[in-house]
Amino acid sequence: MLPASTVMNDAVIGVFDSGVGGLSVLREVRKALPAENLLYVADSGFAPYGDRPAQYIQDRTEAIVGYFAGAGAKAAVIACNTATAVAVHALRARFSFPIVAIEPAVKPAVEITRSGIIGILATKQTLASDNFSRLVEKYGHNVRVLAQPCPGLVEQVEKGELDGPSTRPLVTRYVAPLIAQGADTLVLGCTHFPFLRATITDVAGTGVFILDPAIAVARELHRRLKACDLLSSDERPGTDQFRTSGEPETVQPVFRKLWAANIEVRPLP
Repeated sequence: MLPASTVMNDAVIGVFDSGVGGLSVLREVRKALPAENLLYVADSGFAPYGDRPAQYIQDRTEAIVGYFAGAGAKAAVIACNTATAVAVHALRARFSFPIVAIEPAVKPAVEITRSGIIGILATKQTLASDNFSRLVEKYGHNVRVLAQPCPGLVEQVEKGELDGPSTRPLVTRYVAPLIAQGADTLVLGCTHFPFLRATITDVAGTGVFILDPAIAVARELHRRLKACDLLSSDERPGTDQFRTSGEPETVQPVFRKLWAANIEVRPLP
């Protein structure tokens, strides 16, 4: 029988988002932690979160992290800015394992902007949250912060429509006014938006910085696991599991497109 510590070190890390967007975070976690076993949940049956009431989001996130706990997870990643804004404090109070959360990269944007104007592309719920207000209040004193809600973009990524006649006009509607006001730095404040990066860059222009906080999340997860002596003890590549609360046959083609692999998406129990 393996020692309890070894079993725990080789336990899964749960990663979740309202839909497929969190795959952008999972991608960076996989690069940073190649030996870890990852369990990804897309709450597609209840997405999008962006315009949902706070209690609705709270209930869904607690249910999913509870599922991770039941699966013996050693840590969890909230790969959803909206869920972080609404539920991260309650989740950390309820569950004992490390919970790493994503949030808009306001601080790095403030540090690199040359014009003193930054644009935040996010959901309505994220921008209306106390968490976002705290970030702006803490780091945004000497810059102008343009907060841009982006209704409809999450849905485009959920359908796998990353460019084209229905997606590009939406991106232009949200990005062009920020550039016109002088923003030289754009923060991708929703994990779905890195999959639109090529289109966003095309609209914004190559001289605009575009920040995706997923790499920082992966680094923080590595730091937390190391500090708790929870890094995998296995030298082999870790496994990837994918679950959805939606219809697997509907979302699986989008998963495969975004993950660039012939993966199987199974129903969330």
